[in-house]
Amino acid sequence: MIFQVETTKLARLDLKSIYTYIAETLLVPVTAEKQYSRIEKAVYSLDTMPERFQRYKKEPWRSRNLRIMPVDRYLVFYTVDKNEQIVTVIRIMYGARDIDKELDDPNLR
Repeated sequence: MIFQVETTKLARLDLKSIYTYIAETLLVPVTAEKQYSRIEKAVYSLDTMPERFQRYKKEPWRSRNLRIMPVDRYLVFYTVDKNEQIVTVIRIMYGARDIDKELDDPNLR
């Protein structure tokens, strides 16, 4: 079964911020390009078997079937709608961030 993969505006901004940080703050644009490509490739791989990654353990996200896919040191947060066959990527963030605080953003509720 092939799923359609969609990204929220916030997830797209996250990915752009990751690229910008690596390219402009750390001053390694080649690494930024490679990291961006790895994350993007991983995100679009969710078109098949999107439930292969674990569910987020805390509520209310567990009930909403939020899943976490690790990509290097980053985490991709997404939901799966099996009826509509759609994967929605909600956030992409560095794994050492305060995940609960970031997910508590009112724009995500």
